[in-house]
Amino acid sequence: MGSSDSGLLGDVADQFVLDMLKEYGELTRERLSAYLPRAQSDAYLFDLVRDYPLRTGKMLRPSLCIATACAFGATAADAVGSAASIELMHNALLVHDDIEDGSDERRGQPTLHALHGMPLALNAGDALALLSLRPLKENFRRLGPGLALRIFEETERMAWETTEGQALELGWRKDNPLGIDASDYLTMVLKKTCWLTAIHPLRVGCLIGTRGRMPLDPMIRLGFFFGAAFQIQDDLLNLVGGAAYGKEINGDLLEGKRTLILIEAMGRGSSAERARLARFLGLERVRRRPRDIEWLRRLIDRTAALEHARVTARALAGAALYEFEHAFANARPGRDQDFVRALITWVLRRVH
Repeated sequence: MGSSDSGLLGDVADQFVLDMLKEYGELTRERLSAYLPRAQSDAYLFDLVRDYPLRTGKMLRPSLCIATACAFGATAADAVGSAASIELMHNALLVHDDIEDGSDERRGQPTLHALHGMPLALNAGDALALLSLRPLKENFRRLGPGLALRIFEETERMAWETTEGQALELGWRKDNPLGIDASDYLTMVLKKTCWLTAIHPLRVGCLIGTRGRMPLDPMIRLGFFFGAAFQIQDDLLNLVGGAAYGKEINGDLLEGKRTLILIEAMGRGSSAERARLARFLGLERVRRRPRDIEWLRRLIDRTAALEHARVTARALAGAALYEFEHAFANARPGRDQDFVRALITWVLRRVH
């Protein structure tokens, strides 16, 4: 598919995105499997480390890295190691996130800590994070020491940004501040979601494709708008996701997460509703009852918070498309460039 087809909409565009995700996802999964321990069955570590990476995921992050690298002149073989590193780190953080959130389900199956207990799951998450470094070491041979070191530094920055974002979200749930607004939410999302989901794959792909000859700052703007649209859609799916949604419906409400939806509902509610919501957010998860969730869902519906989130996500995706034209102005036309462009709007139509 060439650049002349970049305006395709609907089912054709969605199928193109899914085909590319499948192609680059399979490349990544093949490379990633080489780093997973498989010499023996070990119910305490090796089996746990293999679990999340072998579950079916979108493979969005590694695919974005490979496509960006190819759009700027590299081969998929040049980028697949870095893509595997991104996916390994992503799975490590999922294990930790599920523990921190008290989640019961991941990709349609019980979470790792639900299956094996928190200590073993936490240790397996640490192991996955360590395994994500191995492909980065191999970059020194394939890409040369200078470029490999820059990719390693980008990985370090992504890890810190993600950790800071997670700390913000966890801290809000711990201290229950009532003044969190949309700007605070987007700051948290920039760090927690955007760096790993979009900014890092874009920057690493651009580094590989241009051999470090192009400024990377435009990828921060593109990645922020794209990643924020992705996260808001994720927040929406947590409340309205169908059979394909692989996580716990209403889990964000049970966890007391400060999503844009919750912030908007609180801002538009009456003083009595805000007071009740504040009391709800101050409870531990185990003390939040089904009738509390039902009340909160009614408040969200009455305040049109879902529609506000949808409109915001569409606006962010539009801004991402604008930034894409600047960031990819020097990329070569073709299916990889088309894929990145199509991905920006596809995230608003995804169902899981």
